[in-house]
Amino acid sequence: MKNSILEVNRADHGQTRLIDEDLADLESGQVRLRIDRFALTANNITYAVAGDMLGYWDFFPTDDGWGRVPAMGWADIIESTNPDLPEGGRYYGWFPMAQYATITATKVREGLRDDGDHRVAHAAVYRSCVDVQHDPWYEAGLDAEDRHALLRGLFLTGFLADEFFADDQYFGAEQVIVLSASSKTAIGFAQRAATRDGLSIIAVTSAGNCDFVAGLDPYGQVVSYDEIDSIAQVPSVLIDMAGNGSVRAAVHEHLQNDLRYSMTVGMSHHGSPPAEITTGPTPQMFFAPSEVARRGKEWGAQEYGARTTEALIEFVAASRAWLTVEGRHGPEGAQQTWAAVYDGEVAPSVGRIVSLHDDA
Repeated sequence: MKNSILEVNRADHGQTRLIDEDLADLESGQVRLRIDRFALTANNITYAVAGDMLGYWDFFPTDDGWGRVPAMGWADIIESTNPDLPEGGRYYGWFPMAQYATITATKVREGLRDDGDHRVAHAAVYRSCVDVQHDPWYEAGLDAEDRHALLRGLFLTGFLADEFFADDQYFGAEQVIVLSASSKTAIGFAQRAATRDGLSIIAVTSAGNCDFVAGLDPYGQVVSYDEIDSIAQVPSVLIDMAGNGSVRAAVHEHLQNDLRYSMTVGMSHHGSPPAEITTGPTPQMFFAPSEVARRGKEWGAQEYGARTTEALIEFVAASRAWLTVEGRHGPEGAQQTWAAVYDGEVAPSVGRIVSLHDDA
């Protein structure tokens, strides 16, 4: 049996190729997953851009200058040599952009863990696949599964970023400025930040996305990237989903010492040149898996689950007012979708779900 795989050029992330590999017989303790479908968003582009720095290329390693970007989605065990993980189980997790994945797996409370030698260094959340039978966030149905693939991981990043700020009362800020405010992570963050008393949420986005962002409930003010000077000069924090050095520098320069904290989360503006930050706080990278581990220890598993479940289900339900799901099938459909997302051709009101299977 063949496995079609979409690979990305590690030196030029806009370039992809499709390869077919023969599936080898399973070794002891392995499972074979049929990857049903996965979300393909700007977040996956960030995985490629930060692949060397944060180890994303090592999830599903290759050795010839091409890489396999992880994607969040759904898969089913179709073959197993692990007696604890029988055929038929359905899982949510990070998978390669492929038709199948073969992993050395260990059964854990919530599902399975990838225990391949190359995965030992990775954060636990990236190695875990959640069995739908034990998934507190699971909602059955095609539309719900698609929305969870698109939104679950991104919302949890936004949720945890809000909790990080809230630990320090948003550093005394009167407003939070959100760069790339049309992104799904930004919208999830803004939904949570909007529950904080006395905090204004300022959306910064492209001119073409201003109308879309203005229609979203959490944002109190919407400005384009060339209108940063119109933002009030009051105590502020910045959360940057764009990774655009010149835009971030412009916010720092405009707010000066009124900027109390500068957080970098995403890189939706891939390819933008860096810019020196000469005023305000040094931007700090926010790494969600570390926060998942920290909050799990601090709150305990039960409390973490209770806090995140209600918020996530609410966000997924609310997304039906602003997010349309579009599916793409087959290897060529996956390749075309990567190109469209990479080139910024997918509207923020659209979420792309991909299956490399032609019969999905």
